[in-house]
Amino acid sequence: MSKKKSSSNRPWMDSSKTIEQRVEMLLSEMTLEEKVSQMGASYFGDIVSTDTDDTADPNVQTTSDKKVSSRKSKLIFDPVKMKKVVDMLGTGLLQNFVWHSFENPEDTIEVYIKMVNDAQKYLVENTRLGIPAIITTEGIHGHWAPEATIFPHSIAIASSWDPSLVRKMGAMAAKEARAAGAAQFFSPVLELAREPRWSRMQESYGEDPYLVEVMAVEFIKGVQGEGPYVDDEHCAATAKHYVAHGSPEGGLNHGPVSVGNREMKQMFLRPFEAAVKKAGVLSVMPAYHEIDGVPLACHYEYLTKVLRHEWGFQGYTYSDWGSVEMLNTRHFVAPTLEQAGKMALEAGMDVDAPVKSYGRRLVDMVKQGKVDISYIEQAVRRILRLKFILRLFENPYGDLKKAKKIRNCKQHRMFAKQAACESAILLKNEGGLLPFGPHIKSIAVIGPNATVAQLGDYCVAHKNIISPLDGIKKRAPRGVSVSYAKGCGLWEKDTSGFAEAIRLAEKSDIAVLLIGEAKEISNEGRDMHFVELAGVQEELVKAVVSTGTSVVVVLVNGRSLAIPWIAEHVPAIIEMWFAGEQQADALAEILWGDVNPSGKLPVSFPRSTGHLPCFYNHKPSARGSYKRPGTSEKLGMDYLLSSPEPLFEFGFGLSYTTFQYTDLKITPEKIGPAGTVNVSVNVKNTGNREGAEVVQLYINDVYSSVETPVKQLKRFEKIWLKPGEKRTVTFTLDPSALAFVNLYMEWVVEPGEFEITIGGLKGHFQVE
Repeated sequence: MSKKKSSSNRPWMDSSKTIEQRVEMLLSEMTLEEKVSQMGASYFGDIVSTDTDDTADPNVQTTSDKKVSSRKSKLIFDPVKMKKVVDMLGTGLLQNFVWHSFENPEDTIEVYIKMVNDAQKYLVENTRLGIPAIITTEGIHGHWAPEATIFPHSIAIASSWDPSLVRKMGAMAAKEARAAGAAQFFSPVLELAREPRWSRMQESYGEDPYLVEVMAVEFIKGVQGEGPYVDDEHCAATAKHYVAHGSPEGGLNHGPVSVGNREMKQMFLRPFEAAVKKAGVLSVMPAYHEIDGVPLACHYEYLTKVLRHEWGFQGYTYSDWGSVEMLNTRHFVAPTLEQAGKMALEAGMDVDAPVKSYGRRLVDMVKQGKVDISYIEQAVRRILRLKFILRLFENPYGDLKKAKKIRNCKQHRMFAKQAACESAILLKNEGGLLPFGPHIKSIAVIGPNATVAQLGDYCVAHKNIISPLDGIKKRAPRGVSVSYAKGCGLWEKDTSGFAEAIRLAEKSDIAVLLIGEAKEISNEGRDMHFVELAGVQEELVKAVVSTGTSVVVVLVNGRSLAIPWIAEHVPAIIEMWFAGEQQADALAEILWGDVNPSGKLPVSFPRSTGHLPCFYNHKPSARGSYKRPGTSEKLGMDYLLSSPEPLFEFGFGLSYTTFQYTDLKITPEKIGPAGTVNVSVNVKNTGNREGAEVVQLYINDVYSSVETPVKQLKRFEKIWLKPGEKRTVTFTLDPSALAFVNLYMEWVVEPGEFEITIGGLKGHFQVE
């Protein structure tokens, strides 16, 4: 794109120097304004304009037979706007999406990359030091930009319980993004999804800290590569939203989070700690909410004491969009934007996104002696360090030829289908209704999600995506008829379509109902006050079931749903989630048995909204009915008119085959607090189909000095078995798997009895 600057004039361009040397060389040359500019993030809406081309379309005519104008518009880089961004000191990072853009078919990957490259060229050639920006983007389930592969959403990929899938998905998404000029993903999301009313459950890996940790570590490694540099096929990852954002009061996205210090340390912080220590994540995004009155955007204990002093985090912190400003406008802990910036910076927030409280305000505070320059230099070092790790000074540009070759390429599409297949969960299959047999000659496909591919948030639809209805039609064997009726909308109260749905169901051998959610009601900031099906969807299911035709319900959704009537009366239920661009083909292959479903729930399904919170690793006193360990004595009470147990629990999922667990062995039976335990079990495929089983190991610290969960996932492994095949699966539990936070806030392994549960088998060992 442009000629490289001489390393003699700019010694930090000498790649033979260490990263730290290059950082210090550059930092020493920077003015206060240039330093502060690195700490500001802007988004592409600030630097682009719309180019409109008016042309006559000969195919469009008015009633007077006159040709009308067809207006085509696309986004273009605007150097005048870019100059304003430079002047407001917000060029350290550019967020490379424009809110609500990329829905225009004219905004192709060519347009996208040209915007990125024009912006970088401006910074390299038209600023004094020529420092490129980090182009940031969303990458939760693929690059959020035109023509990218859309993989299953996080809640879906977590349902695969296959860490290798997550790593491959991260690598593929990063490769597509980096070719397009983006260098940092705002992902993965590491919250524990304990509040399904919250609009962002789809972005999470579920309710359990260990499952979230394993999936997050693999995703980060896939995105960032092997290191120590991040090459031109990988990106920096961002662990978010730090911390406990998935349990807001009332399920409201920015709501306060009420959590004790012990639970925070023992549950919510653990995935983030693993992201730092095991995966070397390069960025962390603090969340919007507050904890015990202190917003995360200015929370010194979490941003500095825990993240940096305790864990040794070497990356930089990026504010969630507008969260620094919200110290003044939402949390009301800062009377001015200047004070908000000071509080955030001194707590450990390196980047203000978008730049409002830093920028010129921060420069003025330094000059007035209100902010020490050391805080700024500390933040800038972290940001520059990442730019050198990303090798942006060597090449900050996107490569259109490479991007067009790999974006949504055949390999990535095939993998997206594999991931969608492994993510699907068979929740019920009464009487072996699934898979379809040769006797099925007519299928009624019904429901508001039948003719649209629901992809969830943070993605851009493209031409290679088909609807579930089209997927079923494509897969249906010769001679099988497929009819369609919408029945109802997702949230409207209109029942006028019921009659047609009933008519088609009555004359069909089987009815497949595709219901659930869409991004209009399951998307960031679109929180719900209930978790039952919206609108009249349940009434539609009841109407179709009343015909006597066999029914399969397929859930396409982003959060766990309360579906007790369906669970009781519908013989077959499949949870597909927002399964990405290949969900239609994946569903069809599951319906006909080309694929044996193997997914397991990463979250629990409640019986109703009134049963919330609902997660499996609750404390013994949280549920009404339980037994004293080792006895049949029942303690406590259930709800008066209902069980408090989930409708479908975390870890649940059926298969078209069956598995038998035998010979649970725990050795040794007694260990010291620093000892390790080996646990083995035999798993046999006792059915007539090949299938995959997720072997899950749970522990229960039977008696402990503080109350601990009734059970906790500590190890799992997904295995594939042919009919009749048996395999021994072995796990090792070290002290970190047995420890908890005691009365003195210390991690300890206490003497006592531990219970192991695997596949319905139970065993015990003793810590002495």
